[in-house]
Amino acid sequence: MGANTSVRRALITGITGQTGSYLADLLLNQGCQVHGLVRRASSFNRSRIEHLRSNPSIAGNSLHLHYADLSDPTTIRRLINTIRPSELYHLAGQSHVGLSFDIPESTCQEVAMATLAILEICRDLEAPPRIFHASSSEVFGRPCHFPQNEETAFRPSSPYGCAKSFATQISQVYRQSYGLFICNGILYNHESPRRSENFVTRKIAKAAAAAAAGKPEILELGNLDAERDWGYALEYADVIIRMLQHPAPGDYIVATGKATSVRDFALAAYRSLGSDLVFQGRDTEEVGIDPRNGQIRIRINPKFYRPSESASLVGDASRARHQLDWRPAVKGLELAALMANAELADSSAP
Repeated sequence: MGANTSVRRALITGITGQTGSYLADLLLNQGCQVHGLVRRASSFNRSRIEHLRSNPSIAGNSLHLHYADLSDPTTIRRLINTIRPSELYHLAGQSHVGLSFDIPESTCQEVAMATLAILEICRDLEAPPRIFHASSSEVFGRPCHFPQNEETAFRPSSPYGCAKSFATQISQVYRQSYGLFICNGILYNHESPRRSENFVTRKIAKAAAAAAAGKPEILELGNLDAERDWGYALEYADVIIRMLQHPAPGDYIVATGKATSVRDFALAAYRSLGSDLVFQGRDTEEVGIDPRNGQIRIRINPKFYRPSESASLVGDASRARHQLDWRPAVKGLELAALMANAELADSSAP
């Protein structure tokens, strides 16, 4: 089931985020007309799509931005009825796991209830779009087996994971009950040079670049032993598009299958720029020291520990590999080097 339109129109919620901006790049390159929902605010953060907004051949022609907020389903309904997208990519919402412990209610409102509202809007359309919902590995929380696949039971361990569990399962219900073409992409941690600066991978990349530029700073981190299955957001945007081009809807794990600790990610980032670290101490007293001069580069700060830490989440993306012909090329350590080098290049640019 899909929208009956001669023009391939895509609507992206969260277009100003890292994955949304990569989606916009890829869809525009495919000749798609792209519409993005953006929040109206006193200060705008649209740096990730500035290269598109500043291009007069794209902005206002193949790219259109619309003011809307996830808390305002009436405006979203009006826009969907006007745009009539053939594809809808739903990525927007509070996505910081640690922050969800501080703002659990707004996280659930943005992640869970906003998804339900969008599904209700699409259910009422005569020709509903194909829908992608950005789920998360946090739905597994503390899984009973490794690696996780599409059949792994949900056991979330954070407010964000709980909200994503609801959004994922309600999407399955609407697919089964109303025949909507809905794909859940259960996305494991995906990073890039476009990642927000409050995420640990970007913090590490910035600190490594500063050290390489001769402007070292002390980077404060939480649990260095925490492991994540880190992939490249650009590659994840590619498989997201493939899901909606597949003949049948379904749910897909999107992961690299490789777990990397925060400690190893940091080591790879620094070493890729010619620096090195030696970790000394234990637990909250652990520090990363530059062996050349003995100066501390990384210090553990307990405030960055989460009240409840997910287990080592590692995904099995066999279904995406077999059905969508998708294979990630960039994994944890390579990603750390990519981000650190991009940070250094950006900081050195005139």
